Amino acid sequence: MSENRQLFFRLFQLIKPFWRRILIAMVAMIGVSGITALIAFLVKPALDDIFFGKRLDMLYFLPFLVILLYFFKGLFFFTHEYLMNYVGGMIITQMRDALYRQYMALPQIFFDRTATGLLISRVTYDVNILQSSVSTVVTNLLKDIFTIIGLVGVIFYREWRLALIAIVVFPVAVVPIIKFGKRLRRISTSSQVSMSRLNTQLQETLVGNKIVKAFCREDHEQARFHQENENFFRLRMKNVATRAISPPVMELLGGFGIAAIMFYGGYQVIQGTSTPGTFFSFLAALLMLYQPIKSLSNINNSVQEGLAAAKRVYEILDLPTEIADEPQAVSLPPIRREVRFEEVNFAYDNRTVLQNINLTVPRGQVVALVGPSGAGKTTLVNLVPRFYEVTGGAISIDGHDLRQVTLASLRGQIGVVTQQTFLFNDTVRQNIAYGRPEAEEAAIIQAAQAAFAWDFIKSLPQGLDTVIGEQGVMLSGGERQRVAIARALLKDPPILILDEATSALDSEAEREVQKALDNLIQGRTTLVIAHRLSTIRHAHRIVVLDEGRIVEEGQHEDLLARGGVYAKLYFLQFRPEDEKTLPDAPEPAVGGLASVR
Repeated sequence: MSENRQLFFRLFQLIKPFWRRILIAMVAMIGVSGITALIAFLVKPALDDIFFGKRLDMLYFLPFLVILLYFFKGLFFFTHEYLMNYVGGMIITQMRDALYRQYMALPQIFFDRTATGLLISRVTYDVNILQSSVSTVVTNLLKDIFTIIGLVGVIFYREWRLALIAIVVFPVAVVPIIKFGKRLRRISTSSQVSMSRLNTQLQETLVGNKIVKAFCREDHEQARFHQENENFFRLRMKNVATRAISPPVMELLGGFGIAAIMFYGGYQVIQGTSTPGTFFSFLAALLMLYQPIKSLSNINNSVQEGLAAAKRVYEILDLPTEIADEPQAVSLPPIRREVRFEEVNFAYDNRTVLQNINLTVPRGQVVALVGPSGAGKTTLVNLVPRFYEVTGGAISIDGHDLRQVTLASLRGQIGVVTQQTFLFNDTVRQNIAYGRPEAEEAAIIQAAQAAFAWDFIKSLPQGLDTVIGEQGVMLSGGERQRVAIARALLKDPPILILDEATSALDSEAEREVQKALDNLIQGRTTLVIAHRLSTIRHAHRIVVLDEGRIVEEGQHEDLLARGGVYAKLYFLQFRPEDEKTLPDAPEPAVGGLASVR
């Protein structure tokens, strides 16, 4: 099946559920088309019987009939327009929902590889183009086809020889329609790509505005945006020019046909072989025929733009979700014994990130993961909630392979607090209750108190109902972290992941957050990634990773005594002068949160 046919088939599948509305709209459109043809048909009796025949009975009857016809034509037209626009709007609404649902189902690796602006462009710009195309096609196509059929019937009935002359022009008119359509599709595809780049740059520079200013790159970013904006403008003007040239070409071709018909038809009237009523009835039908044919040309242009947009949307919808529930997946019971990593491997873009990881974390134990930047710490903890899927080995909880349990039951048992805290542009209440939206206020306050956040929350203008801005911009770094900890406390997960949760804070904020973390980890199975090694000295166990492997494991004092990688990392932070007394170890670069490492 060709690409176009496949796209049409898939869009048709979206239309099928609305067949009853479409059927009613088609009946209404047949009524509109039939009345349009009938009005052209009445030109002959109006001229021959009233103006030339001077028949009084027809003078009383025909005006009343014309008013009645236009009333029903308007009624049928409204019914058709409303129903077909309803169908077109519902199709696009469903497609936008499907696209967003697909985003929610795609694995984390997809978002690591794809610019956010591009994804936003798919939901906004591409779907909007598709909406415009679908509305145009679904609304006008049937109307124009039925109108053409009715009017062609009239012109052949009135004067078949003149009709043949008119029909000769139609195949000639098809050639520019096809050529303009192909050009529009190419331009539309380029425009959509250009808009994606615009959205990407806009999103990056708005989110990273502080960095742009800090490095004095405002002029550079403005120049980049202006260049891409100009490129998009040029593409849109090519689109406008192609659309604008189509009607004049169609009119010119139509003009040749009308000129030939006027000459031949006028000659027949002068010779007495035809009446003025017959000729003008034919001419009226022919002139009325021009508009739906011209509209079909515009529909073809919309179809080509819509196909380009549909292709880009379906590129996302057709991506495999990769991480999903297996058909036989079961609900994971609450953890009772342990989290176990057995010969776990993970590769990303053909690059090995983790190798032969064997680790057991008993229930209620705090295990700290340390190592140089890029050692694989964050990747390892991201495998537990299945943000990424292992490429070798297995991770299990109480003997249940994580790939054999439902994602909802797995992630429902895991709480995550990261260095880069994400808060929604909503109230403090909604941010804390994000994992338990049904939670009562008393429970929210209790979680805030346990996170040492209640004091500053009370001082906010509206307390819990204060809107904290995009990514919590109205709060300090320590306050944002404590709100995130309160969110995890309210969820009350048995398994906890702390990914460098205090590394970006100053000493005072760190002390407050650390007290909140102490409350959070009590009685929970906890995996901690620490930038500041002083924060994990009292972990039950410290696991040291380097180049994707576990190279050391033990408690703080034992690891220091070994003089290995952990000792080197520790003394680099606290006693640099002692570095020369330690055995050689890989040069570390501690810190930094990598999305995949």
